[in-house]
Amino acid sequence: MATLQVTVCGEGDITQKGYEKKRGKLLAPYIPQTQGVDPSLQVDTRVQSSQAAQAASKQHKTRAANSRDERFRSDLHTEAVQAALAKYKERKMPMPSKRRSVLVQSSVEACTPPDTSSASEDEGSLRRQGRTAASSTPYQAHPSVEHWFNRVIQGSSTSSSASSTSSHPGGRPHSTATTAAAATVLADLMAHTQLDNHSAPPDVTGLSERSVHVERPQMPSVRGVPRGYNHTSVLETADGRKVAGGFRRVDGVPVNSRVSSKIQQLLNTLKRPKRPPLREFFLDDFEELLDVQQPDPNQPEPEGAQMCPLDGEPLGVVTNWPPSLLASLQRWGTTQPKSPCLTALDNAGKPVYTLTYGKLWTRSLKLAYTLLNKLSSRNEPLLRPGDRVALVFPNNDPVMFMVAFYGCLLAELVPVPIEVPLTRKDAGSQQIGFLLGSCGVTLALTTDACQKGLPKAQTGEVATFKGWPRLLWFVTDGKHVVKPPKDWHPSIRDASNEIAYIEYKTSKEGSTMGITVSHSAMLAHCHALTQACGYAEAETITNVLDFKRDAGLWHGVLTSVMNRMHVISIPYSLMKVNPLSWIQKVHTYKARVAVVKSRDMHWSLLAQRDQRDISLSSLRMLIVADGANPWSISSCDAFLNVFQSRGLRAEVICPCASSAEAMTVAIRRPPEMGVPPPGKAVLSMSGLSYGVIRVDTEEKLSVLTVQDVGQVMPGALVCVVRVDGTPSLCQTDEVGEICVSSGSTGTSYFGLPGMTKNVFETIPVTASGTPISDRPFTRTSLLGFVGPDNLVFVVGKMDGLMVVSGRRHNADDVVATALAVEPMKFVYRGRIAVFSVSVLHDERIVVVAEQRPDASEEDSFQWMSRVLQAIDSIHQVGVYCLALVPANTLPKAPLGGIHISETKQRFLEGALHPCNVLMCPHTCVTNLPKPRQKQPGTEVGPASMIVGNLVAGKRIAQACGRDVTQLEDNDQARKFLYMQDVLQWRAQATPDHPLFLLLNAKGTVASTASCLQLHKRAERVAMALMEKGRLNTGDHVALVYPPGIDLIATFYGCLYAGCVPVTVRPPHSQNLATTLPTVKMIVEVSKSVCILTTQAIMKLLKSKEAAAAVDVKSWPTVLDTDDLPRKKPGQIYKPPTPEMLAYLDFSVSTTGILAGVKMSHAATSALCRSIKLQCELYPSRQIAICLDPYCGLGFALWCLCSVYSGHQSILVPPLELESNVSLWLAAVSQYKVRVTFCSYSVMEMCTKGLGSQTEALKMRNINLSCVRTCMVVAEERPRIALTQSFSKIFKDLGLSARAVSTTFGCRVNVAVCLQGTAGPDPTTVYLDMRALRHDRVRLVERGSPHSLPLMESGKILPGVKVIIANTETKGPLGDSHLGEIWVSSPHNATGYYTVYGEEALHADHFNTRLSFGDTQTVWARTGYLGFLRRTELTDACGERHDALYVVGSLDETLELRGMRYHPIDIETSVIRSHKSIAECSAVFTWTNLLVVVVELEGSEQEALDLVALVTNVVLEEHYLIVGVVVVVDPGVIPINSRGEKQRMHLRDGFLADQLDPIYVAYNM
Repeated sequence: MATLQVTVCGEGDITQKGYEKKRGKLLAPYIPQTQGVDPSLQVDTRVQSSQAAQAASKQHKTRAANSRDERFRSDLHTEAVQAALAKYKERKMPMPSKRRSVLVQSSVEACTPPDTSSASEDEGSLRRQGRTAASSTPYQAHPSVEHWFNRVIQGSSTSSSASSTSSHPGGRPHSTATTAAAATVLADLMAHTQLDNHSAPPDVTGLSERSVHVERPQMPSVRGVPRGYNHTSVLETADGRKVAGGFRRVDGVPVNSRVSSKIQQLLNTLKRPKRPPLREFFLDDFEELLDVQQPDPNQPEPEGAQMCPLDGEPLGVVTNWPPSLLASLQRWGTTQPKSPCLTALDNAGKPVYTLTYGKLWTRSLKLAYTLLNKLSSRNEPLLRPGDRVALVFPNNDPVMFMVAFYGCLLAELVPVPIEVPLTRKDAGSQQIGFLLGSCGVTLALTTDACQKGLPKAQTGEVATFKGWPRLLWFVTDGKHVVKPPKDWHPSIRDASNEIAYIEYKTSKEGSTMGITVSHSAMLAHCHALTQACGYAEAETITNVLDFKRDAGLWHGVLTSVMNRMHVISIPYSLMKVNPLSWIQKVHTYKARVAVVKSRDMHWSLLAQRDQRDISLSSLRMLIVADGANPWSISSCDAFLNVFQSRGLRAEVICPCASSAEAMTVAIRRPPEMGVPPPGKAVLSMSGLSYGVIRVDTEEKLSVLTVQDVGQVMPGALVCVVRVDGTPSLCQTDEVGEICVSSGSTGTSYFGLPGMTKNVFETIPVTASGTPISDRPFTRTSLLGFVGPDNLVFVVGKMDGLMVVSGRRHNADDVVATALAVEPMKFVYRGRIAVFSVSVLHDERIVVVAEQRPDASEEDSFQWMSRVLQAIDSIHQVGVYCLALVPANTLPKAPLGGIHISETKQRFLEGALHPCNVLMCPHTCVTNLPKPRQKQPGTEVGPASMIVGNLVAGKRIAQACGRDVTQLEDNDQARKFLYMQDVLQWRAQATPDHPLFLLLNAKGTVASTASCLQLHKRAERVAMALMEKGRLNTGDHVALVYPPGIDLIATFYGCLYAGCVPVTVRPPHSQNLATTLPTVKMIVEVSKSVCILTTQAIMKLLKSKEAAAAVDVKSWPTVLDTDDLPRKKPGQIYKPPTPEMLAYLDFSVSTTGILAGVKMSHAATSALCRSIKLQCELYPSRQIAICLDPYCGLGFALWCLCSVYSGHQSILVPPLELESNVSLWLAAVSQYKVRVTFCSYSVMEMCTKGLGSQTEALKMRNINLSCVRTCMVVAEERPRIALTQSFSKIFKDLGLSARAVSTTFGCRVNVAVCLQGTAGPDPTTVYLDMRALRHDRVRLVERGSPHSLPLMESGKILPGVKVIIANTETKGPLGDSHLGEIWVSSPHNATGYYTVYGEEALHADHFNTRLSFGDTQTVWARTGYLGFLRRTELTDACGERHDALYVVGSLDETLELRGMRYHPIDIETSVIRSHKSIAECSAVFTWTNLLVVVVELEGSEQEALDLVALVTNVVLEEHYLIVGVVVVVDPGVIPINSRGEKQRMHLRDGFLADQLDPIYVAYNM
């Protein structure tokens, strides 16, 4: 059972087959014992502690020190992390499930380990000491938890009912275990074993045993199960009640609780807010305030005195000091020409070339002369002094770089060294292009080899990179430069304040800035470094760093020339092959100084076994250039441990701190300078997060150990200022940004005067506000403080600073914690990026790591959940998103490492393509607005409300269409009470008048029917019903026909025979499994005693394939009407009263309920009359209909209206558009139709399929200028975006902008509104979406934030009255108030028709009265929310026009956090969040979770990109946390014939695991 608990519960893998297989395998030996208990609840508490013990013992095993990635790490920190994790006792989280194909990575390189398997700046790990998080372990809090846990398990053996296989149409076994009781109690326990998030409010729900109950599902009419879900099984719920299956919407635990037991775990980790009822009256002033983080009253405050600025020692005065760097180059080049300057190595570590000072001087001269004199455009010299020139040199060619750099300086040009762009899409390359453009660079210098390797355009020239200016590429190799004439001498001036060179730097946001360094600053910096490092002439120095910028440039190119030193340059490519190379070179060349990063020390530890005979005794200084990194101390200590035996002295390790803006800030002096001993500080992590220094002992958990970075540079003044706001001096125990004032810092960001002022010209002030000095300071972007002995300590960088709910966290520290999580074998060390993104007004932490190709899904997931727990324990901060990407796919920085800003950019654009994602918004988003509560004591009674309406000047929201009784028109059909009489009369009066034209896919007429033909055909059908079917009057007959004239004829045939027709959409031959059960269900529910159909469909109904989906033996009599005898009935049936049932109209609502409504003869005629009047229909008119003819208004227009009004209907079956999209529009144009009807799905097919083909349609002479009204038949809020794009696209074909409008109908009344031909155009208003969530209508201007456009749903039909009623009090509401739309009209349906005789449940849907006001009128409740608004327009009768706005179906709304949400609003946001989300996405709730299902149009690799973006957008725009994100293939979200999403079927499919999702992510 333990294995089962770990595998089944741990993975939470939701794919059915995998689950069944695993469960079967694991349970096989135990079947007898474990009956009746849901396996996922049999938890063995021992396994948890034993696992923790194993985890703890793992680290004591000896490690192979040479394995490439079990690298040395600070064991202390690892232990801290282990201790933190042990507290969690392996808390299980549901694992995301993923389709197998997503795992197969397509890229070849994904399988090769990254070249930087450990090559990053963010290396090694960090020494920290443990401290348990502030709260005690939950296990201590509840000592009897384990005993209690076992008791829950024993008490929970509710019998799980047997899987009902036979009754499930799909034939798949359903595990219907209903351990709801145990699950809920378990849920409570789980909620407590979770570590309380520190910023979350305290949890006060005690561990009381709850009384558990499963709510009984409400069953309004038959719930539709068209997608073949089980609808006959009887399930037994936890308390032993029988519940009929198929009614899948059970509140509480879903009926099918296999998935639920998995996801239940997720629920367990969430608090369950009690849902407050929607508030009716408000006391707030409506600003929904996000919860502002209140500062913790116990947070540490700085207590020290104000710091004093710190002076470095004065710069020494040296008599023969050169007046400029070029002067020293000239001096050494002419007096010591043989002296070695730079030795370059190849990838085998062999020296390939040594540049002497003489060569450097002469080659630089040649280049300078060539640049100034030999490059010209149109007889003008190309370059003038002061122009900027790009230096593009590869990392393995320091010699050419050095020549080019000094060549530019000699020519008085400004070199801008940049990286070699390898592809057109390098990370950050666009930004570099921007820098070059803003610097006005037109020329790039490079080497021959490098130029050959650059991507080329067709012309053979170097391609222009994205975002780069046009560059001329010049190769600086010997053959391209010319020797200057004898009389040419460069001007070597004294160092001035003119720009010497520009060093680039990438900011946190990814933009690239150029930092200008003047000649005097360059010289002063060399001077200061020489003095601080005690450089002597002709010393040998080994440089492992990038020589183009930063310390590599300062030590290895500039200061070395000042002191005639010999530099051994170790290329990065050599370090990758042989990490020991730099140590070997120190040994070979007896180097006195080496400049490295901590990662280089780290790598050499891995390989040091192979080398016996190396000595580091010659080193007097080992400069650690990233000594300010939090983990450099562990690298330094470990390196010393290993190499002390090889002659390395402890005191030669010299960490330093520097930044691009301020250059070197501080460096530890070499031992001979008699400096104080190095320092080490052990700081409290939680103190640091508040910016306060608290020294901690090393025994605690969350601490950060840092080493000093030495003393301030000579000639510099340093202070520490507050990070935000005014740069005021910090207190001595406060962390702030280090600022430097000296002659050796950068001077500006090129071309950015505003930012320059902020950074290079800061004036620090004291607490009283007086400036501390008249010299400006430069901000270094280093965070730190000055410690004892005036040593500088750095604890982080501004770039890595993440401020979450007011607390500061450092990206590097978080990386270190992630690296310390054992075991590391699932991700690559040092390929981890941590950054923060802003979501809902706060920073959220994102961790991205590269996963090894061989890591299994489960392992990675386990590692991820442990990383989350470790970061939570040690930093007391939640991680918002943790993503694993395939190996080698993160954007690389030039020399290894990860390009953080580019990674962040890809994350936000949805272009990271992770292979694993874990989002935890529930734990870290703590600033959501508080859930709404009902205000006590604000209940307003009916009387005050009516008075209130009058006082407020609000009229009651009531409106009506024209009065039918007043309209005297020459309507001949009015004298007939029944539709069959109208048809007979037309057959006699105008026998040859054509009523119907049916078009096929080619656009030709497939069949027609005149009045007489239709009458004759109906008679034959009536005869067949009476003779073959032996039917009695009042029997129900199902008509299963494709859209066509047969359907219409058989409908009237039924009326002639006195039967009640029920139109049913035929099953789809390719998709019987899901479409046939719906047919079967309608036939059964409508109690049809006979089915009329065509021969083809009859065969299909009884086929073998059909038998697999339904029981074909139980069909009632099936008659085909293909060749009927030419007989006529003796008489045509006359119903005794018009109130009798004429037909049944069955439709599946969007909430998945199959509802049939009863239409009487009176209602049928009234409906036709209203439509006739509204659309001005008479026999000479033609209308085109592209709708499904099976229910609602579509059925009425297709089958009834032409017979009543006598106009000709051109019938276009929507199915035919799949093979010919332009069919409907072509027909409208060909027949010059003035009035046409379509559905949203038709409109969508036309906009998508014909959007780009309007020119081609013009060529075919398609002209839509004839159309006066084109109405979209709908039962939902108007889709304004779709109707507008349709109007815009087809404007070119003459479609009037005013033509398109929508209709509104519902089950109780199929046609409430319809634009018609007269009356004002539909109006559009803009609503505040936030007010709408509170059930209020607040009109705003177009384009204001949170605005939602709503279009009026057409004009109210003649004879229809509409009122807006309060959903709870049933009282009338005022104008522009949101409430339920009630309707009263002669064509209301008379009631639901259901099997279970549940009419009582719905009686009030069809006849309900207001609770006050006009209590006499009988209304029908539509179930839709909306409002009425009196407009300034006048209608046909000259009255002010009342517009009806439909907001959405009440059944569909989601009640979350006490507010009412309409799914469509959330879906609109979701669709906008990523380009690969198809136009279709759907949301529903499941228990308390919001589930978002998105259809992915791109490749499956993009599936996981959507998870974070969907979560972000819903948080930002709706203040909701998404619980589950399901990514599916296009076409999975079920859509009904009206183009509406069937969200409830989708929900059932999700719970029954029938969606075959690409990926399911559970947000923690």
